[in-house]
Parts: sequence; structure tokens; C-alpha cells
Amino acid sequence: MAALLACVGLAAQNTTEEDLDAQYAVNLLNPGTQAPDFALQDVNGKTFKLSDFQGRKVVLVFWASWCPDCRAEVPQLKAMHAAANPEKVVFVSVSFDRTLEALKKYVAENELPGVQLYDGSGKKDSKVSADFGVKWIPALYLLDEKGKVVLGTVMIDKLAKAL
Repeated sequence: MAALLACVGLAAQNTTEEDLDAQYAVNLLNPGTQAPDFALQDVNGKTFKLSDFQGRKVVLVFWASWCPDCRAEVPQLKAMHAAANPEKVVFVSVSFDRTLEALKKYVAENELPGVQLYDGSGKKDSKVSADFGVKWIPALYLLDEKGKVVLGTVMIDKLAKAL
């Protein structure tokens, strides 16, 4: 009987974990979809387009420094970045911080790797957010070398496994 309850408990835990995508990633772009191009400035004022990174896989992260779930993923993102070959994979983060100053401060204090872009319009009013179906942050994408979606998720473990 105890073994049966343990199995039921594990199944419930896996269902709950899977439900995060079922609840929060339902509007994200489907695998095989060409990712919409966009242009945003980084924390230093340089403009980048998503298409600038074609030829490499792209880990695309939508987040904000005020978001507790986003902050909790920073160590794992940093570890993935450190393990990745920069000639084959680039990490691009789009922040919905309320101010550029808040983003700059967080990036500096936490030594965030990769390209840090700023979308000052905020998640709800952002064209980029709408184009990518971002309703929840953090939202994570893995794009292939041609800019097509391999994975859209709100679960960093799924991203790490796909990468």
C-alpha cells in the first residue's frame, strides 16, 4: 500500500510540474515556427536584432529583475551559459524591467552573461512579448540556427535538457 501511495505521489508531482507549461506556456510559439524578428537596445544602448544571431542556437529569455521566479533561475542560466560553446549558442535576454537603471544595476550586481536587451514598454504592452505569446515570465525559448523555435517553455529544466 505504501508503494502505491508513493507512486501516486510521484505521478502527482510530475503532473504538477508539467502543468506549469500547460498553465503558463499555452500561448508560446510552437516548435517549427519561425521566430519573429525584433530590434531592441542592450543595456549599453547598442541595438541588436534577433536575426543578428542566426547561424547559432539562441537561448531567448523573457524576464524582469523584479520577478522572483526569474531571479531564481539566474544561477542555472549562468551555468548553462558557462557550459555552452559561444560559437554555437548565444544567450539573449529581454527584460521587461520598469526602468533601464534597474536592469543595469541587476545585470552588474549579478554578472549576467549574454546579451541583455531592454523592452521598456513592459510585458503587457510589448510588441515583442505579444509576438512571442509571452503571458508569464520567465518565458524561455530555444531557437535553432535558422531562427526556428525548437522549444517554448516556462520551465528552465526543459530548456536545459533541450539545449
